[in-house]
Amino acid sequence: MNIYIDADGCPVVKETIKVAKQFGVPVVIVCDAAHYFMHEGVQTITVMQGSDAVDYEIINRLQPGDLVITQDYGLGALVLAKKGYAMNQNGKRYEDQNIDQLLFTRHLSSKLRQSGQRLKGPKKRTREDTQQFILALTNFLKSIQEGQSH
Repeated sequence: MNIYIDADGCPVVKETIKVAKQFGVPVVIVCDAAHYFMHEGVQTITVMQGSDAVDYEIINRLQPGDLVITQDYGLGALVLAKKGYAMNQNGKRYEDQNIDQLLFTRHLSSKLRQSGQRLKGPKKRTREDTQQFILALTNFLKSIQEGQSH
């Protein structure tokens, strides 16, 4: 198993690395050329800037059972299709049971914005959000280690 981080705009890169090291799971950071990441013992892949370039790089490398940390529902859906696991920056797992609803909500929001409506953005990130992510990632990796993927 590898953990891939969709690192462009990801607020939990360091936390992911720390938890992954506790479980001996390799981490691969994937970002575009506008960002720079350097963490000891962690592979960083930088791709050219472009729409979905990071997503395509992750999907091309992904093996069944790998985990992707991403805020992107579209990437989450692709990960699930390749039999991987996907989790957002707050520790919420993208699963077959919720991905269609998440994608539909994103589509509706996009349509509303295109029609000129203003939507509230995400709430400001808190320390509790980060703690929730760390707990969810730790529990997920424990369950994988114990042979229980769900």
